[in-house]
Amino acid sequence: MRSPELAATVTPTGSTPAPAAAVEASARAGWRTPLELTVLGAIWGGSFLFMRVAAKDFGALPLVEMRLGLGALILLPFLWKARESFRGARIWAKLALIGVINSAVPFALFAWAAQRAPAGVGAITNSMAVLFTALVGFLFFGEKIGAQRAIALLAGFAGVVVLASGKTAGASIGWAVAAGCAAAFLYGIGANLVRRQLTGLPAAAVAAATLGTSALLTLPFAIASWPAHAIPAKSWLSATMLGVLCTGVAFVMYYRLIQRIGAGRAVAVTYLVPLFGVAWGWMLLDEPLTLTMLVAGALILGSVAMSQRAGK
Repeated sequence: MRSPELAATVTPTGSTPAPAAAVEASARAGWRTPLELTVLGAIWGGSFLFMRVAAKDFGALPLVEMRLGLGALILLPFLWKARESFRGARIWAKLALIGVINSAVPFALFAWAAQRAPAGVGAITNSMAVLFTALVGFLFFGEKIGAQRAIALLAGFAGVVVLASGKTAGASIGWAVAAGCAAAFLYGIGANLVRRQLTGLPAAAVAAATLGTSALLTLPFAIASWPAHAIPAKSWLSATMLGVLCTGVAFVMYYRLIQRIGAGRAVAVTYLVPLFGVAWGWMLLDEPLTLTMLVAGALILGSVAMSQRAGK
């Protein structure tokens, strides 16, 4: 089968050749998706860089509040457009619960880990979310997991063990790895809940609602733990980029990709996030690229790839 983009450029024998504008549009479509996936992977990989820079000055909860609030503001127009679908206390209770599971607590765990381990460590553990989504579906929702996906899960967990065994500058990163994996596990729970409890609602509007409710619930804790010292400009900039670019703008890009190419293809960005997370930390923060990170990253990304093929 040809893709729609390629099919549009094929001219049957004896028919009128396709107009130059149509051929040019098809050519643009051919490179647009890989480019957007790469840019999105670079942005989401950069989120771990920004957390690494800002977390030590803000602390985990104030930084998370900045991220949630700014991300919700960027996505607010989508929620306003779909506001008729979000009426009633019951739906908002679901949104608040899913927001805590899928945003507030995972963001806090990653921010806590960013204070204790290189940016690449958080990015690598983040990719476990794909595996945990399958595991949660199997354990709690009766989904079949299959032999290939079970092997993928074991390989992914082996990668986590390798990663947790590593050290940076002589210090163990085991607790940071545990926090990142806990966040990825919560993402797995959140993905299953969204799929079952919020079916039919616009995805971008759901993201705005869950981020907004999470920001409100996190606010008292962020105020209570707000740092007394002055926060450097670079940390303010990093926190702003984390909320505006890596949360708000990136979510918009991701949902538009899903609409255009489907969720199955859009999820390929999962493979790029840890690569960029490690690369940004290495290039911009001079963080070490260790053998355990390379081995763990290969195991986890390989297991994610195997899991995705098993799901097709």
